[in-house]
Amino acid sequence: MLRQIGALALAAGLLPATLAQVSTDFESGWDQTAWPIYAPDCNQGGAVTLDNTVAHSGKNSLKVAGAGGYCGHIFFGTKSIPAGDVYVKTWIRADKALTADHVTFIAMDDASQAAGKHLRIGGQSEILMYNRESDDATLPDLSPQGIAASAKLTPNTWQCFEYHLGPNGVFETWLDGQAIAALTVKPGVTNANAGQWTRSTYNPKITSINFGWESYGGATNTFWYDDISISSTRVGCGAAAGGSSPAPAPAPTSSRPSTLSTTVRPATTSSAAPTTAPSPSGCASPKYGQCGGQGWTGCTACAAGSTCTANGAYYSQCL
Repeated sequence: MLRQIGALALAAGLLPATLAQVSTDFESGWDQTAWPIYAPDCNQGGAVTLDNTVAHSGKNSLKVAGAGGYCGHIFFGTKSIPAGDVYVKTWIRADKALTADHVTFIAMDDASQAAGKHLRIGGQSEILMYNRESDDATLPDLSPQGIAASAKLTPNTWQCFEYHLGPNGVFETWLDGQAIAALTVKPGVTNANAGQWTRSTYNPKITSINFGWESYGGATNTFWYDDISISSTRVGCGAAAGGSSPAPAPAPTSSRPSTLSTTVRPATTSSAAPTTAPSPSGCASPKYGQCGGQGWTGCTACAAGSTCTANGAYYSQCL
C-alpha cells in the first residue's frame, strides 16, 4: 500500500525524490494502464504476454517475444520516473545469449537528446552495453579491451540487473550484485573503455523506462522480466518487488504521439556506410536490418529497394 501511495504521489509530482519508488512483481496480473505497450514508429511481430509458467518469484512474469528487425520491437514500461537519482532493478531471463548483433532490452526516452531519441541498454559483440541513439556512442567502447571488460548474460537463467543514472552524467551498473567496471562512469573512477561515451558532456533526462526487445538486424530473442523496481535509492537484489504498479503519468505536451504508424525513424546520418568485409555470396540484409559497422561480420549488401546507410562507426542499417 505504501508503494502504491508513493507511485500515485510521484505521478502527481507530490512525493519527495528520496521516497519515490514504483514496483511490480506481476502477481496481481499485468496492469496495462500502468505498464502499457511501447512500440514507437511501427510494431510488426513482437509480443508481450503475462506468463504464469516462468517466474523469478511467485508465479507470474512478463514475457517479451522479440522479432527480428527494427519494426519487430516491442516494450512495456512506465513514465513514472523519480527526479534526480534513478535506480532501476529488474530480474531478467534471456532465452538465448547475446550475439554479435546490436540489440536493446531497455529503452528510455531521453529529453537531453533530439526528439524521439533514446538512451538504450542492450548488447552487441555478445556483451552488455549502453547506446546513446543520437550519436550511436557506446559504453563501453567496442574495442577488444572494452568487450573484455563488460559482462555477458547467461541464457535460461534469472539474473538481477541493476543500474543507476545520477546527476552530472553518473552511470553505475550491476549484474547479480557485482559492479561492471566497463559500464561505470562517475567521479573518482577511471574507465579506460569510455572514450566514445565521454567525448561530450552527457546528462540524460529520461522520461520513460521501457523493458522489451529491439533488434537492428535479424536477431530474435525472448526475455522474461520480473520483480521490477524504479526508485531514487538502490533497492538491491535481495527482495522481490512487491505488487504495486505506478499510476500512469500525464502525457507530456511535446512527446511523440501514442498512435502507431508504419513510418520508420530516419537514420541520424546520411553518410556512406563504413568499409566492411564483402557479403557472403547471395547474402543480403532485409530492409531495416544491420549491414555494416566496425566488428560486423554479417551481410553487407541490402535487399532490393534499400541502401546500406551508416549510423555512426559501429552500426549501418538498410534503409
